[in-house]
Amino acid sequence: MRGGPLVGENPISFRPSLFCAGLAGLGLRAGLLAAVLSAALAAPAGAQTSAPAPAPPASTLAKPADPFGEDTTLPAKTMVYVKGSGSWDNAFATISGSFKKLKAYIDKEGLKADGLPLTIFTSTDDAGFEYQAAIPLAEAPKSAPRGDILVGETPQGKALKFVHRGSYDDLDNTYEAITNYLDDRRIEANDMFIEEYVTDPLSTDENKLVVNVYVLVKPGQSSPG
Repeated sequence: MRGGPLVGENPISFRPSLFCAGLAGLGLRAGLLAAVLSAALAAPAGAQTSAPAPAPPASTLAKPADPFGEDTTLPAKTMVYVKGSGSWDNAFATISGSFKKLKAYIDKEGLKADGLPLTIFTSTDDAGFEYQAAIPLAEAPKSAPRGDILVGETPQGKALKFVHRGSYDDLDNTYEAITNYLDDRRIEANDMFIEEYVTDPLSTDENKLVVNVYVLVKPGQSSPG
């Protein structure tokens, strides 16, 4: 489960409260960490503390060459997408189901993808999220799709790129690191974030995903580098 909204200065917090950032951008897990630290500081001298949690498996750790906070500019591209909502407990299954619909449509219409599949999170809270699962296209469809498949443009503008390797649930840890990165550098983020799937979410083991996370930042800010 993820944390509920708190009031803070940074509109990004690690999943799901990227729009409802907590104190200095913290959400449930960071709040839990703060509580643990406070309890440790308040503990009597000489009191024993629990052993630290083991390090995550090597497969879930970012590689040294992976970007983390890399400046980039996202271009607008034509996309087909499915919009919807879901709960965090079933997030990966919900999003994967949308990509199955999109892939079937693209294959049927003979369209050509022009980029990796991505999820645009447009609203989040402690219970769930609203999203657009999208695939960029080289050209717009000649005829408008029917049903719940729509045509639009991908978000554009200045963004910071972060890379996650591992399970979808472990993205919480990556979002925590992103939140800390933004807060340390006093970077203000827009009310949107994007997950771009380097590995195919329909065929890759959920524990071996590679995901690019893009945080769109407000204009007029200097580079964090």
